[in-house]
Amino acid sequence: MDVTVGMILGFLGIALAVALPGVGSATGVGLVGSAGSGVVTEDPDKFGQILLLQVLPGTQGIYGLLAGFVLMMKLGVFSGNVLRLTTFEGFLVIMAVLPIAIVGWLSAIHQGKVAAAGVGVVAKRPEELGKPVTFAAMVETYAVLAFLASLLLIMFGLPLKGVA
Repeated sequence: MDVTVGMILGFLGIALAVALPGVGSATGVGLVGSAGSGVVTEDPDKFGQILLLQVLPGTQGIYGLLAGFVLMMKLGVFSGNVLRLTTFEGFLVIMAVLPIAIVGWLSAIHQGKVAAAGVGVVAKRPEELGKPVTFAAMVETYAVLAFLASLLLIMFGLPLKGVA
């Protein structure tokens, strides 16, 4: 099969959708894990509360992976009949994944920072766990919106026909 520039751009779109939120999530989860390690050393009973805060910035990586899977289905990767996209279609694919790629990447890092700050709350007042979780969840809202935008663009906004 001859590979078109559009196909390369389509696969670049998949890579952006998966990689950038994944890097952001790894960074965010790492920030919370670093902050929580000292607390858990002093009080192992707080592990569950810290873990809850640590899991939150990992969701953006999941959103990016889901967007990438949906795009792979749309492009025919799993069926083995990959669409031979035009260059224009390839650029449309990249534009469709930019919301989750960029917002997922940055929001995961910022959510990690917020959740890492929440570790301090848990260390001193573990009964107040709901407050730092709520603060971190507010950042999540924008990742969810970006995921929804990319998903809708991938599913309904990409008029992909390819070239024969």
